[in-house]
Amino acid sequence: MCWQRGRVLLVERGRARWALPGGTIRPGESAVDAAIRELSEETTIEGCELGYLFQFGGLSKRHHVFFTLLPDAARPVPGNEIQRCRWFRPGKVATLITSVPTREIIKLLFSHEVAASGLVSA
Repeated sequence: MCWQRGRVLLVERGRARWALPGGTIRPGESAVDAAIRELSEETTIEGCELGYLFQFGGLSKRHHVFFTLLPDAARPVPGNEIQRCRWFRPGKVATLITSVPTREIIKLLFSHEVAASGLVSA
């Protein structure tokens, strides 16, 4: 999950559904290395520090959720299979067509983890 100026980054893969950047862990690859690779492949964002938040059990996958606070100058550019990259306020995500894991991960994060810390407000 990429965070910048009160907004979360979502990507659209051409199926008219928004999702958090991410993908599959390759054999022999760690979860953090996969997150770094997928973020770069999908958004061209590189060199950011990722913090591990939690695991989320989706319908058919286990999602490892990482968090990064991006500088204002960071500008995602669609790469690979990505059609669009766009920033959304967390409260707006519930009104979008998203993957179920994306909607639930953002709901969990902004109703408990980050909101409780006072770092951001939904």
